[in-house]
Amino acid sequence: MRILVATAVPVERDAVARACEGAAVDVIAVGVGPALAAAATATALAGTSYGLVVSAGIAGGFAPHAPVGSLVVADEITAADLGAETAEGFVPVTELGFGTVTHRPPEALVRDAVAATGARAGAVLTVSTVTGTAERAAALRERHPTALAEAMEGFGVAEAAALHGVPVLEVRAVSNPVGPRDRAAWRIPDALAALTDGFGKLAPVLESWRQV
Repeated sequence: MRILVATAVPVERDAVARACEGAAVDVIAVGVGPALAAAATATALAGTSYGLVVSAGIAGGFAPHAPVGSLVVADEITAADLGAETAEGFVPVTELGFGTVTHRPPEALVRDAVAATGARAGAVLTVSTVTGTAERAAALRERHPTALAEAMEGFGVAEAAALHGVPVLEVRAVSNPVGPRDRAAWRIPDALAALTDGFGKLAPVLESWRQV
């Protein structure tokens, strides 16, 4: 079984690829944001037969649940801002009668990934606009109490995988807290190192996993 790992940018791709040399894993950079991630992942899936798709990279973590440097495995991949703002608050697109906002990776695979890497399992939110205030961070966490991290590609990758009938997983290393943008607090090299370390432990799990 070949595995497709979709990252946003080349530096994330390289961090994963370093840990997967010799494994049945193809790592690609699909671009930033859910739309480009979905299009590029779907294109890759149309050309090769894959048994699993993994969205991977760095992310913001919701403090104190996912501290900087920690690894997160998604037990749900949710589009957090796909819907409508109303006088009563945000309404997800599903409540408007359309589509889906959540994809759930296989439970057994999530458990095995957590056991192998020591990661935390929880929801990873996909947003088109990165959170930059404490108020929005609090609102997202209130709407999604199990959320551990926020990134921009997971839901797009998951949508493409679902269209091709392929299971999906999302793995993120936390580079910064979700909330006010403070570049001095970002630890991107540390997060990339955690991503490489995590995939070094995860690659054998992914290769041996089979969906029942």
